[in-house]
Amino acid sequence: MKAIAIRLCLKDDAIVDVARIEHIVTVSSANQTTTLQPSYNLPIALILGGIAWACLSLVMWGTLVAIVAGIVALFGGFLLYQAATLRLVFTATDLDIYRGDRRIRQFPYQDWEHWDIFWQPVPVLFYFREVNSIHFLPILFSPIMLRSQLEQHVPHQADDR
Repeated sequence: MKAIAIRLCLKDDAIVDVARIEHIVTVSSANQTTTLQPSYNLPIALILGGIAWACLSLVMWGTLVAIVAGIVALFGGFLLYQAATLRLVFTATDLDIYRGDRRIRQFPYQDWEHWDIFWQPVPVLFYFREVNSIHFLPILFSPIMLRSQLEQHVPHQADDR
């Protein structure tokens, strides 16, 4: 927390008289939050890959493989909806997940034991472990921004691979 003195009523002396300070403004970084931008890369890749796989499999392998490919494309559609509606917000004390304006989950940093982002060339999965549970989230937000926020808020739990 910083205290900033505004409009000091000093005449010719360089000694600050505390009684002459008219206003003090306190600035706290505790209220600063960072909301991650959505990334539609993974959902769109699953949708397009599933459609292409379905078309190819109808010609080469038959309907059973095409049905599996259709399920992959539908899963991509589900992730596309999640990317459009969910937001990850980093605060000073925890990671919050919002759907619209409503917070649906809160993960305090003090409970985190470990985190990692899988697969480094193409990040697709965010993993973190709390004291009593393990969480996996698909990368539906900017992976670069996610890593920088994690290193800023919970640096000692990062895996240095």
